[in-house]
Amino acid sequence: MEKTEFIFLLLATCFHLTTLFPIPSKAEDTITPPQFITGNQTLISPSQNFELGFFTPKNSTYTYLGIWYKQIHIKNIVWVANRDKPLLDHNGTLTFNNDGKLIILNYGGSVLWASNSSGPAKTPVAQLLDTGNFVLKNFEDENSEEILWQSFDYPSNTLLPGMKLGRNFKTGLNIHLTSWKNIDNPSSGEYSYSVDPRGLPQLFLQKGKKKIFRSGPWYVEQYKGDPVLRENPIFKPVFVFDSDEVYYSFETKDDIVSRFVLSESGLIQHFTWNDHRSNWFSEFNVQGDRCDDYGICGAYGTCNIKNSPICKCLNGFEPRNMHDWKMLDWSSGCVRENSKVCRNGDVFKKFIGMKLPDSVEFHVNYSINIDQCEVECSKNCSCVAYAKLDINASGNGCIAWFGDLFDIREDSVNEQDFFVRVSASELAKETGIRLSVDTSKSEFELPFFEIAIIEAATRNFSFYNKIGEGGFGPVYKGQLPSGQEIAVKRLSENSGQGLQEFKNEVIFISQLQHRNLVKLLGCCIQGEDKMLVYEYMPNRSLDSLLFDETKRSALSWQKRLDIIDGIARGLVYLHRDSRLRIIHRDLKASNVLLDGEMNPKISDFGMARMFGGDQTEEKTKRVVGTYGYMPPEYAMDGHFSFKSDVYSFGVLLLELLSGKKNRGFFHPDHKLNLLGHAWKLWNEGKVIELMDPLLEDQVSTPESILKCIQIGLLCVQQHPEERPTMSSVVLMLDGESVLLPKPRRPGLYSERCFLETDSSSRGMLNSGSNDITVTTTVVEGRYLGSG
Repeated sequence: MEKTEFIFLLLATCFHLTTLFPIPSKAEDTITPPQFITGNQTLISPSQNFELGFFTPKNSTYTYLGIWYKQIHIKNIVWVANRDKPLLDHNGTLTFNNDGKLIILNYGGSVLWASNSSGPAKTPVAQLLDTGNFVLKNFEDENSEEILWQSFDYPSNTLLPGMKLGRNFKTGLNIHLTSWKNIDNPSSGEYSYSVDPRGLPQLFLQKGKKKIFRSGPWYVEQYKGDPVLRENPIFKPVFVFDSDEVYYSFETKDDIVSRFVLSESGLIQHFTWNDHRSNWFSEFNVQGDRCDDYGICGAYGTCNIKNSPICKCLNGFEPRNMHDWKMLDWSSGCVRENSKVCRNGDVFKKFIGMKLPDSVEFHVNYSINIDQCEVECSKNCSCVAYAKLDINASGNGCIAWFGDLFDIREDSVNEQDFFVRVSASELAKETGIRLSVDTSKSEFELPFFEIAIIEAATRNFSFYNKIGEGGFGPVYKGQLPSGQEIAVKRLSENSGQGLQEFKNEVIFISQLQHRNLVKLLGCCIQGEDKMLVYEYMPNRSLDSLLFDETKRSALSWQKRLDIIDGIARGLVYLHRDSRLRIIHRDLKASNVLLDGEMNPKISDFGMARMFGGDQTEEKTKRVVGTYGYMPPEYAMDGHFSFKSDVYSFGVLLLELLSGKKNRGFFHPDHKLNLLGHAWKLWNEGKVIELMDPLLEDQVSTPESILKCIQIGLLCVQQHPEERPTMSSVVLMLDGESVLLPKPRRPGLYSERCFLETDSSSRGMLNSGSNDITVTTTVVEGRYLGSG
């Protein structure tokens, strides 16, 4: 009875203090004793970026103290205080104890959670910052502001910009992400993401104590072993490694709202907020494919996702259990072919373009160079490999491994080398499935499949497995022994493409990585047979849906917007963000493939060209491409540039909005093609009539489709210098208040007497050729040409 009276007295006292020290309902970012937060009361950061308060997950009865985005209508929780000690009802209170620490009390007055402060605070102040960090400060005097505790040191499943992921060597603090148990339960799940506890500058994902994924070491301002963690247009990675601490962090660019999340299933995902779509956009998963599974190929095994099977032994090694390897179980790994290393002489074999391996034991020395590293490693027979590890771009740094090597990945994008000790007698024995093709221009390597694997996958190129036909030749669906579905393009004898186009496709796609580009898994050359192996796209090509009256309804307004945005982002990557700087030269609806979720993938790089340095345009005597998508300066004079792809994109954009082809477009009132029709409607103020009738009930406001049509017309303007860049197009598509310029007349907007087929003119349209001609006529001040 006395205890009950005490609890009621305590609550009455709290209520009395609340009336004396009320918490304002708006724009309050701090609390001080004896203030507290309870019920629906919240703290809001100064610029209203984040909000802190109590919340209850959707399908739960428990209550937690958390932080979420204030300006975003989707309530994504980025931090939880009492994740493993929830309130059983909605009656929780955040306040201070006598030592100035933050505490959460339940209805009965019991402490469920407390901030792990280093010591007592005489004048504590808790503040929610605009970064999303909730800090506890000690104001002893006006000139002192000591931080006693901060939420950034104790993250949940979310890494925000400026938050550290790492270890403090002085305090022993380990800052790491831990997944939620499930979507409605923020308690600690089974996955954790942290910096290597041994101090090596790399990130590990673990399921319990089992390693699931490893980033590879930080090397000269980036993670070489994980391309998606490198600097990009969205964020800049930061890594600090000194005597005090080691941590990973990231900084966003251009005020982009961005976060990393460790999901309940163990995926490390990066999201950015899209104001235009009012939704989160998943940029990428840190784990990209099966080769990212930690140690999938066992000891001394190397993984190459472009090969089949994906695992092989390093040169000088052989499978420990051949039977298991034949069954595609590589976990037993590899052993040396010659075990007499360090007895009859040995050498260090160089492996190029690799993800540096992992091992139980390693030594790091940041003061010596790579030559000194070799000398030191050669003195000790237990040293099995070494590599350069230059973290701070000093030119020095060495890592040496003293145990079996695991988690090796072969990928030319990584561009890191390491040296493995092998017997001198074995050095000349080169193994592995690579084919070198020598040409007059260059020598390069093609990852390839054995013909027997391709034949088995496609049921010997069965007619029933054939899913299409392109300029390259027939395309077949297949399934590898691993269960992965593939698409095989087989070069036809009658194809306009030859070895040069085949090599183009392999060289470019194998070195490009973007979610909106098709992924090349490998190739096969058997005599005169040439084949390319891609990831299979269940929804085929865009034209198969867009121009089919019975299937076009599958392309809703939102899906078309997503497809437009994806194609645009893929082109930005090709033109600006990839290291190769590529012009596609044959962008069209049939060269845009759709995966199972209707995400667009740009394909067919046989006609692509690479620009280097400050090069912006080129001229050719051999015009290739597809009529209806080629810009006038290219079709007429052979001039091509990045703006050539912009023109093709504009045509494709107008086709997506109208559901009609540019070439072959018919209107009873004129002989213009789709571009000319759109231009005519624009000048008449009737451009909304261009919209596909199927979209009429789906477009909430006409402004959105009018903006897209205007962007399309800007892209197809006659003169290339008038067209926007693809990066500008992306900004136009995503921006709410971007002021668009008025478009000028398009090029090639009158339908002429060309073939109605949508086949490419590859190898057919040459200087002096009479097969297909492009004619231009000036009529009443208007430029008329082939459509």
